[in-house]
Amino acid sequence: NEYKSYLRMTATVALNNSAGITSASGVISLLSEPQIELKIFALKKLNLIVHEFWAEISDVVDKIEILYEDESFQQRELSALVASKVYYHLGAYDEALHYALGAASLLNINESSEYVETVVARAIDRYIDHRVSLIDNGSNDALDERLEAIVEKMFQRCFDDGRYKQAVGIALETRRYDMLESAIMKSDDVASMLSYSLHIAMTLIQKRAVRNTVLQVLVRLYTNLSQPDYTNMCQCYIYLNEPATVVNILKKLMAGTEAELLMVFQICFDVYESASQHFIDEVMEGLEIQTKSPVPEGSTGDGAENMDVGETDDNKPPEEPVKTVALDTATDKKLQQVASILNGELPISLQSQFLIRKIVSDMLVLKNCKEASRNAVCHTATVIANSFMHAGTTCDSFLRDNLEWLAKATNWAKFTATASIGVIHHGHEANALKLMSSYLPKEPANGSPYQEGGALYALGMIHANHGAAIIPYLKEQLKVAVNETVKHGGCLGLGLAAMTSRNSEIYEQLKDNLFQDDAVIGEAAGLGMGLVMIGSLDSTALSDMISYAHETQHEKILRGLALGIALVCYGHLEAADPTIDSLAADKDPVLRMSAMYSVGMAYAGTGNNRAIRRLLHVAVSDVNDDVRRAAVISLGFILFNSAEQCPNVVSLLAESYNSHVRYGAALALGICCAGTGMKEALTILEPMINDPVNYVRQGALLASAMVLVQQNDHLCPKLKHFKELFSKTMSDKHEDVMVKFGAILAQGILRAGGSNCTISMRTHYGHTNVPAVVGLLVFTHTWFWFPLAHFLCLSFQPTFLIGLNKDLNMPNMQFKSSARPSTYAIVPVLEPPKEKEKEKVSTAILSTTAKKQAKTKGTANVSGSAMEVDTPAKVEKKPSSSKIDEKKEKEKDKKEKKEEKKKDEVKEKKDE
Repeated sequence: NEYKSYLRMTATVALNNSAGITSASGVISLLSEPQIELKIFALKKLNLIVHEFWAEISDVVDKIEILYEDESFQQRELSALVASKVYYHLGAYDEALHYALGAASLLNINESSEYVETVVARAIDRYIDHRVSLIDNGSNDALDERLEAIVEKMFQRCFDDGRYKQAVGIALETRRYDMLESAIMKSDDVASMLSYSLHIAMTLIQKRAVRNTVLQVLVRLYTNLSQPDYTNMCQCYIYLNEPATVVNILKKLMAGTEAELLMVFQICFDVYESASQHFIDEVMEGLEIQTKSPVPEGSTGDGAENMDVGETDDNKPPEEPVKTVALDTATDKKLQQVASILNGELPISLQSQFLIRKIVSDMLVLKNCKEASRNAVCHTATVIANSFMHAGTTCDSFLRDNLEWLAKATNWAKFTATASIGVIHHGHEANALKLMSSYLPKEPANGSPYQEGGALYALGMIHANHGAAIIPYLKEQLKVAVNETVKHGGCLGLGLAAMTSRNSEIYEQLKDNLFQDDAVIGEAAGLGMGLVMIGSLDSTALSDMISYAHETQHEKILRGLALGIALVCYGHLEAADPTIDSLAADKDPVLRMSAMYSVGMAYAGTGNNRAIRRLLHVAVSDVNDDVRRAAVISLGFILFNSAEQCPNVVSLLAESYNSHVRYGAALALGICCAGTGMKEALTILEPMINDPVNYVRQGALLASAMVLVQQNDHLCPKLKHFKELFSKTMSDKHEDVMVKFGAILAQGILRAGGSNCTISMRTHYGHTNVPAVVGLLVFTHTWFWFPLAHFLCLSFQPTFLIGLNKDLNMPNMQFKSSARPSTYAIVPVLEPPKEKEKEKVSTAILSTTAKKQAKTKGTANVSGSAMEVDTPAKVEKKPSSSKIDEKKEKEKDKKEKKEEKKKDEVKEKKDE
């Protein structure tokens, strides 16, 4: 007993003087003593010095484990804690967590040490894995209650410290929706926490089912607020696809105060901007607002016989289908205002006024493009660039001023030129039929089929995503059309007008055209089917399209179906994986390419790591260049919500030996970083403009313009350099046609919408803009088919902020901006070169001529004086020239001859 007391005393003295401790062997030896009290004493002391002497203690960790496993031992938790700390220092974090759970209450999670933070983080990760497998995958594995206890303590710690955002993050990761609700409601600013949670749910949660559950929780919390946030509530309902609930909210607010009526208008604007055409139609139907397209007078249908154009009364152009609204007399004015917003009449009118009033087009650039167009490809590029530069502005002066030049377009170039009118008048639905009447199909069919097909395509572009008024006409024209070119334009136009409508009748009509197995018609029909069924993940549609893709032998039809399948998968995250997996395993490279585009569409804007890894793997492993290019391009769609990450992801791909991969990397940067002017993106793109492969240079030029759109010299100093580069490439006679095509299109993109539009795949609320994503995806297929370049205008977003009063009129408002004017300056217009004044050159007089004139003058003077004077005049003899004067005259003659020779050479060059 005296010996034991001595050991305990020496150990205590050593621990009290910790600076003098050099070894823990004395304390460790106590673990071998039979007395329980000594073992407990040793564990307590080891717990204090374990972080310094863990290496020594690790030799006897098995003894500590034995004490923990002995259920009769009183301090099992203490032994577990010591063992956990030892394993932590050994790097065995799973064992450290196992024994930390055994420590129970002795583990103080409020302790600010590296050990506690590591163990708690490990515990939360383990808990997340359990909850995900339990909630998402339906696993029956039992959850460790001790693990849940640690997570509960962490939630409480967050609440006590006021770290509610951290609590929200843990709650979302662990699927603890009860804790999500508690974290929001316990915070000091509930509204702010709700907005934060909504943003996190829409941007970071990558499981569709989980996101829907979170949104339902947020909607319930929004509803319980003293002043419900109806704007964000309706945004949630748009994503949840619950139009009936939005209708109930609108009806409730319309019966309220003036302030609530203003909220109704704001919600309607949000619905118009963010929701699909199918969703808007159901909202209008719920509000008993009906839209219909009356047949023009004197017609039994919408057929081509009504489209004859002439000066006689019998051949008047048809009137534009007018949207009529069935109104309840009690709420007449309110419903009229709501209808004008939801059917697009008011938003389009406001947008048009802005684009028309503020247009700044650079006609000199277009003139230079026209002069550089010495072949059909550059001619088409100039027409497309003009449509981009004047998209939505209704300014077609360039086309009207250059009709003779425009008439040079033949065949599909004429189709593209006619369709460009639809881009210029994009959104101007009021007079669309009247505007296009001279190009549309008519009876008898004596017009150019390329012009007629382009006109139908243009009508669809004008009414894109809001085409209820024009759909009946397009359906009838597609039904009666015979020529494949007209049907091609009709399928594209009908698909655009019925975009996101999920109309089964239109889908069946397009499918019938697909089954004709015509390459030209089938390509447009396959794309049109995808446009109609965007985001539906309809099993029947996918089955029809994939099965026919296996049957057809036409590659054009396959490419159209590839795009259509990708559009059907839009926004469905992991739900689209089975379809993607089956396509990715297909032997046909076009269907594998469709799988890559489907990944980009299904996970658009999510930044999903698994999807990125999959695309990167295919980008470096697939044997087909088109598949690899599609995989790299799709990275831009996935990462556009975190554009700063894209340059790092594709930087190595931009240096790949494979030119298709380099092209894809360029377009991925253009899509992801569009309108940002990001230096990192431009740094990668700039050397690619000098790439040895011409189509890579084309992609780099297009991507550079997309990154620089809506930038100026103040925001992006490199803008001037790239503008000069575009102009130089475009005007160089020796440049390849493919590169010049990219440079000309870049000029139009840089000044999109009269220098008043940017390229953005996000709405003003930060949510994904479906038409913009679709437009950019189809635009990438300009690689195969030039007319598809017009789809880019769907991603043009006017940069304005419009305020309205209760009468939906714009009041006169003034704002003070403290920023420099250069911050918001537009791209400077190209100035015409100044004409140089011609300098008058004195006539050169040869020395021999001067001598003759002098002699003649002298002779005249002599004879004249003799006649006038009676006395003979004294004629002085002219002194003879010296040798020095003769040398000077000879040198002067040589100089004059050289000058004359130079002038002749300059004149010859000018003549050439």
